[in-house]
Amino acid sequence: MDGLRDLAAKSAVLEQAKGVVMALTSCSPDAADEELQRRAEAGNRSLLEECWITLGSLVPPPARTAPEPEPALSPESAAAPSHTSDATDDGTATLGPLGRQIVRVATPQDLARCLLEHLAHEVDADAVMIYARLPAGGLELVGHAGIDDTLAAQWHKVPPLNGVAPHDALRAGEPRWLEDVEAYRTQYLVIGEPPDRWSSRAWLPVPSGDSPDVCIGVLRSRVGPFSASTRQHLQTVARLCAGRLRAFDTRSQDAADASAAAVQAVFDALPGAAMLLAPLPAVPGGIEDYRIDAATTQTVDVVGRAGRELVGRRFQECCPTLAGEPLREGLRRTLTTGKPYESEPFAHQEAVAGVAELSTYSVRAAPLGEGLIVTWTRHDSSDRQEQRLADVQRLGSLGWASWNLVTHEVTWSSQVFALFDRDPARGPVGLTELPDLALPEDAPALARAIGQLLGEGRTFDVPFRIRAASGLRHLRAVAEAVPDADGTPVEVHGVVQDLTAQRSAELALVESERAILTQHDVLRAERTLAGRLQHALLPLPTRPVRLAGLRVEVAYLPAQSGIHVGGDWFSAIELPDGDALFVVGDVAGHGIDAVATMAQLRFTAKGMVITGSSLTGALARLNTLLLHSRDSHGTATLVLARYSPAERRLVWAQAGHPPPLLLRGGQVRFLDRPRGMLLGASAAPAFAETECRLAPGDRVILYTDGLVERPAEGLDRGLKRLSEAVMNHHTDEPGSLGPLLTSMLERERRDDVCVLDIRVPMEAE
Repeated sequence: MDGLRDLAAKSAVLEQAKGVVMALTSCSPDAADEELQRRAEAGNRSLLEECWITLGSLVPPPARTAPEPEPALSPESAAAPSHTSDATDDGTATLGPLGRQIVRVATPQDLARCLLEHLAHEVDADAVMIYARLPAGGLELVGHAGIDDTLAAQWHKVPPLNGVAPHDALRAGEPRWLEDVEAYRTQYLVIGEPPDRWSSRAWLPVPSGDSPDVCIGVLRSRVGPFSASTRQHLQTVARLCAGRLRAFDTRSQDAADASAAAVQAVFDALPGAAMLLAPLPAVPGGIEDYRIDAATTQTVDVVGRAGRELVGRRFQECCPTLAGEPLREGLRRTLTTGKPYESEPFAHQEAVAGVAELSTYSVRAAPLGEGLIVTWTRHDSSDRQEQRLADVQRLGSLGWASWNLVTHEVTWSSQVFALFDRDPARGPVGLTELPDLALPEDAPALARAIGQLLGEGRTFDVPFRIRAASGLRHLRAVAEAVPDADGTPVEVHGVVQDLTAQRSAELALVESERAILTQHDVLRAERTLAGRLQHALLPLPTRPVRLAGLRVEVAYLPAQSGIHVGGDWFSAIELPDGDALFVVGDVAGHGIDAVATMAQLRFTAKGMVITGSSLTGALARLNTLLLHSRDSHGTATLVLARYSPAERRLVWAQAGHPPPLLLRGGQVRFLDRPRGMLLGASAAPAFAETECRLAPGDRVILYTDGLVERPAEGLDRGLKRLSEAVMNHHTDEPGSLGPLLTSMLERERRDDVCVLDIRVPMEAE
């Protein structure tokens, strides 16, 4: 952003300088640009420096001449040690940073500080003073750096007297080099005490056309004359400042001071906290900050300065907590549109009697000339209480009401009129007329409660309904009586609250609970039916079975979470040729539909293999069956395995199912899966078979994904857990599936689990 601001500022200065050259030489814009470039190169200056010099002088700069010879040195000055800055060239190489800094200065005071920062290093300057010629002929100190405020106040105004070096420099239009303190004390009135505080001084008139109006003083404690290179450097700096000083309009300072004094006198008499702010433009456009031109005595900044002590300071410096983005945008809008701005109330902590206190303020701004009058108001406790009461009524959907039984005066808050949907112009209603606003069926209960309140002083809390423009509205009235010394009610205070949203929520909750109970009953009946159907279709053996010389154990565990029955199933049968068929499958979904699809696939698969179909052929036909079933979007995974006992050969195929696990010789591994996608996913799937030769003592486990899958865990991790569990809980004794399932299913089961544990007996068996 700083780079962009510099670029914008440089572009503006360049365009202004080109305009000056075009006006003086009647040339084209391109020719003016070339002329500025030529002058900068000829003067060994940057383009920005040349632009400032052009804007300051408004005349073509004189042709460069040979450097003036070094002034003769007195024996004393010749003996003084030389300084590196005097031994350098004209110093133009160092003017680039100064030119960029001058672009950003906003006041002559800022310019003086900027010059001192630069010249302190370049020429050993200790102080800088900037004087502007007044219309009456005197001088005014418009900027200073390196001198104290007391000296600045003493020399703030200089009458048009002879023997004042700045006057002499301005009248002659030439610099005055005061290099011998004893010599210039007899010729000029010396600024500062003691006179030799600054042993050498230079007063440089700033070029501004016919007659210069501003003089820059450079004061050094260093003894000795200014070298030729130093003189040339200082004169270049003066020309560099000319354009920026012209924008400050220093010649109107007297009138500005008189006007500021008059405005401050008015602000001294004003009550409350108020400021007059003048906008300070930013370099690339917009407003950087505001200068305080006047302030009331009740205006206090963060460090305790008040009134006139704030004048001349920046708003963000004095009130950093107030100068936030909303207020900054509001002030900018007021300057742009001329419309007053009023902020929302905001909290601000201040010190009251040495104690930090959080108060609520609001700020208002209005245009005045080219500036703004800004006032802020601290809301006292009564204002805050009223605002809090209004907030409570609004947030609680309630309002207060009062009935005076002696004067018959009735007072309602605005919220009560809103709750009753009653126009405030019609006025409030009396206490005994309140039941007339309720529905006919609710009016008797409200009238009875009011009668008991007036007769017995009994507090009431009665719900009732009214008919509003938005529909039926549920209200609640709570009231109590205020008795006199004899116990007779003389006044009634009460509140009215809107319960419509609460009643609607209660009714919706009742309906929701009723629907949930109905749905729960339906689902429970469906689960019972599906469970019975599944048990009928998928009977579980109570002990290990023998098939084709193999020992087979089966386990089926339904899911514990949810209320639906899943579609996991198995088959383990001996085929007519003596082979054994093993099937484990999983239908997507739950409930009766899943059980029906499971039964269809289970019996169809067995029938196809029994009638001679290959495993891959059976999978292809099952896929076609699933695609043309009632649920055309249903899917299922499946593994088919056929075991030939004569060769101990296990041939198997799969459709998107986890691979079987083989335990042999104390080592476990998962069989390599042949090609095959889940059933119901494609109209033309491809399936393949693979085989595995089993050996005595081998153990093969077929399972569904409920055994290995867990939420937020990859399938590989589940398969690894299964391998470790089989190794840790392996035994040749029947019933070994129990410990294995216990170790694998530690938490609540979210899915059904179906497992076939197939063992090849040892030869001795």
